[in-house]
Parts: sequence; C-alpha cells; structure tokens
Amino acid sequence: MRRFWEQLTQDQQRIVIAGLVFVAAALFVQFAVFPYLDARNKVRNAIAGSEKTLRELAGLGGEFGVLRQRSGEIRRAIERRPPDFTLLSHLERRAVEAGVKTNIRSIRPLRSVAVGAYEEAAVEIRLDKMTMKQLTDFLYLMESPEDAVRIRRMSVEKMRDNPEYLNAQIQAWTYLSPTPRSR
Repeated sequence: MRRFWEQLTQDQQRIVIAGLVFVAAALFVQFAVFPYLDARNKVRNAIAGSEKTLRELAGLGGEFGVLRQRSGEIRRAIERRPPDFTLLSHLERRAVEAGVKTNIRSIRPLRSVAVGAYEEAAVEIRLDKMTMKQLTDFLYLMESPEDAVRIRRMSVEKMRDNPEYLNAQIQAWTYLSPTPRSR
C-alpha cells in the first residue's frame, strides 16, 4: 500500500485524500448527523404530542369536574324528593297545577334503564287541544331542576281543524334510586 502511495503524483495523492475525506464526511453525515437529526425530530414530535395530550387531559379534567358537580346536584335532588316519588305522579301533579289535566290524551311510562348507581325513568305524555300559554305553563312546571326532571324530546303541532290549539307529545325523564330509600 505504501508503495502504491509513493508511486502516485502529488496531485493524485491530493485527489485520493480528498476522496477519502469526502467518503469519511459522507459516512459521518449518514451514520451520525442524520440519526441525530431524526432522533431530535422524534423527541420534538413526542414532546408536541405529549403537550397536546396534556391540554386534552386538562380539558377533560374540567369536563369531569362539571360532570361530578352535576352528578352531585342530581344525587341531592333525588335525596330531597319524597320516598314515594314517581315521575308519573310528578307529571300528573304538574298537569293539575298548569290546568291541563283534561288535555291529557295519554301518559305512558317508558322502559327504565340502569345508569350507574341510579335508574333512568322516562314517561311519554300526549296532550291535545292546548293553547300556547297552557303548554308553556305546563312545560315550565314540568321541567324541574330541583326534582331533577328534564324534557328529553318534544313535538308540537297545530291542530288541523282548529289551528289556534296545539297537540304535544313530550318525553320527560329523571333519575331514581334503584333501591327504596329509608328516612
């Protein structure tokens, strides 16, 4: 090898040295610089992903707090109600208070569903020949935050033969304790 080197002219030796430096630089870039840059980009992307996840978790923490608060409100409302509370009797009482008891065509309990520690009860009520004032009074009395009663679905239509009156179909729901409460 030494003999080969000595036979080369000085220009040829410079070209070989430049070629070796170029190959060494290319190998250094290929096996040191590029992996370093790739690793740095992966770390940056991982940090950005972690920051995004952290922001989402912070948002979910806020939502969880709101849900926990609402759950507490529902639990307190259920505890305040009398032990014999039923959604059906609540709606009938509110219909009497609103003066629409005679407008009730039907009240039908819907199937109850277990939701966590509670049971979700729903009732569908159909009302005929009501004025707008009667309907709004009934809705105001029926949906009761203190009793945790909400309207899930409602459809209202004008009567065909008498357009000043309305027919309404309302689904109300609430949560009930699955076991009888003792006081």
